[in-house]
Amino acid sequence: MSYLYPIRLHASLHETLWGGRRLERDQWKELPQGESAIGEAWETEISTIVQNGPYQGQTLGELVKTLDAELLGQQAINVFGHRFPLLAKFIDANAKLSVQVHPTDSYSDLHEGGKLGKTEFWYILAAEPGASIVHGFQAPVTCEEVEQAIENVTLEGLLHEEQVQAGDVIFVPAGTVHAIGSDVLLYELQEYSDVTYRMYDYGRLTAAGKPRELHIKRSLDVSYYGVSPKIKMDPVVVASEENYQDRALVACRYFLTREISLKAGATMAGQTTDSCIIITSVGAELQVNYGDDLSQSEVLSRGQTLVLPAALGTFSISGLGSFLYSYVPNEQDTAWQHWNAANKEVAL
Repeated sequence: MSYLYPIRLHASLHETLWGGRRLERDQWKELPQGESAIGEAWETEISTIVQNGPYQGQTLGELVKTLDAELLGQQAINVFGHRFPLLAKFIDANAKLSVQVHPTDSYSDLHEGGKLGKTEFWYILAAEPGASIVHGFQAPVTCEEVEQAIENVTLEGLLHEEQVQAGDVIFVPAGTVHAIGSDVLLYELQEYSDVTYRMYDYGRLTAAGKPRELHIKRSLDVSYYGVSPKIKMDPVVVASEENYQDRALVACRYFLTREISLKAGATMAGQTTDSCIIITSVGAELQVNYGDDLSQSEVLSRGQTLVLPAALGTFSISGLGSFLYSYVPNEQDTAWQHWNAANKEVAL
């Protein structure tokens, strides 16, 4: 067996037309000096560099090849194959994003050279008063009506906007027409896929005076044309004690994300099994202990991410604050079952 330990990754930062500097202003990330508009910080991109231990300097993608099932876990391999399963991001929408839609796995496999589709979820970290997201349509529409509205640059008249605030959990299954509005900061977890179809961009032009490319035909092919059955999810309490609370925020066959909140002196005991685990601090100061006698440790601070290999074994997490804990579940996962019961409208 290879040497296994919690893998610390250094997020890759992505400049975008709609990004800003909030990730630095709100003390999530240290951004490059200057005025660059950073829209996304990719926590588990396969090109991100390991920052600790014997694998320091290697990329996450290289570790996947080296460790394979020891890193990924058999359940993650069953669902996603021999690739890193999930991409976690921080997103700073300083301006509204284009209207997008993602295909299912089967459509993407057929039309995008074997790539995955994309189901994702958003955990709202901050939102200015009145900030909103787009999720589906105001009323059932036809493909022809949507295509005409895109051509006439009037699609926003058909879309459903939903105001959001910190703490909201938004599930975005493949096929959902969606967009993040301005002044929203969120954490996103998604199938590891780069397949996005830009349906509509409000008639905006780039700095060069040209419209951005749209993918109208394919976006129309994969879209759900009804009203979203549910937009804000109902998190489910998995466990609660005086100094500890564990909530399932969202669950589906691709991922399950739990928010775990610790008060001073609390410790979470854990055991990795058949999926790697992505741990991201959303404010917590943590110590992650591992090894046969739990004598080895890594620390985790606000905005940082660790990946626990599936074969790591026993670990414990202690500290103060909240963190997100994500993995690929199996059908026997009780948190998934409880979440489905509370969110039947969107259970996958």
